[in-house]
Amino acid sequence: MKTCHLLLFVTIVLFLIRPAYSLDFKGLQPLPPYGVFSTFSAESLEKRKTGYALCGEKSIDPEFSRFAVLFAFGISDSLEFDMTVPYVFGRDGMNGFEDIAFGIKYRFLDERKYSPAAAFIVFGSPPTGRDEFSTEGNYGGGLILSKKVGPVRGHVNLLYSRPGTERFNDDITFAVGIDFSASHNINFLGELYAKKSYSGSFDRIEPRFGYRIRMGENLFTTVGVGHDIRHSSPEFRLWLTVSYFLSPEKRIIKRIEEIEN
Repeated sequence: MKTCHLLLFVTIVLFLIRPAYSLDFKGLQPLPPYGVFSTFSAESLEKRKTGYALCGEKSIDPEFSRFAVLFAFGISDSLEFDMTVPYVFGRDGMNGFEDIAFGIKYRFLDERKYSPAAAFIVFGSPPTGRDEFSTEGNYGGGLILSKKVGPVRGHVNLLYSRPGTERFNDDITFAVGIDFSASHNINFLGELYAKKSYSGSFDRIEPRFGYRIRMGENLFTTVGVGHDIRHSSPEFRLWLTVSYFLSPEKRIIKRIEEIEN
């Protein structure tokens, strides 16, 4: 526990050093552990279950810092509502919100012995962000596949998004995530994130690695690092996410019977 607290402190300090302008956009993100970094899982929160997360991100070369608040709610056992609120710390006073993202994920096929679980996701963002950090809104959707084999759960995402202005290009994302359960409380994570971004100025192929610690019944801490192997932009990216869940209250019905003698 002391090691986790030290890691949290060091990561926050790194995020606050030399912030600069962001070149990419956060978009809708999965709430850990229902995903791997930016790769969604077809699994969804159970009905009336609520989840919250605070995500810190530090990119090095180009350098910028970003924080995001994540929220998820189980509408039913297969239907989930998600929201991401990102805030960028920029250079020369250019700090501000990116477009707030909303999404609905629906699992239409449960996992079977030889077939994966499948879900589709639709999402959109109203033009709520600062001009430098906004695409003037966007909308899109995609397909999510998940399959568990022993202690390993794998996820595949194919997502498409169209910006609200012709100044930007369409966004296409392909992501593969691996979640390996090393013990009851620790999962090792791997992700390959390939993206043709809105700006069109760079295409990213970014391997990411990290781990997730279950710190309590409903409390998770996720730590990760990524590197763009195509253009080295970013050279490195660091993540720290703390997520917490509120389970639906179970109604307890007490039955009192009177026995007459």
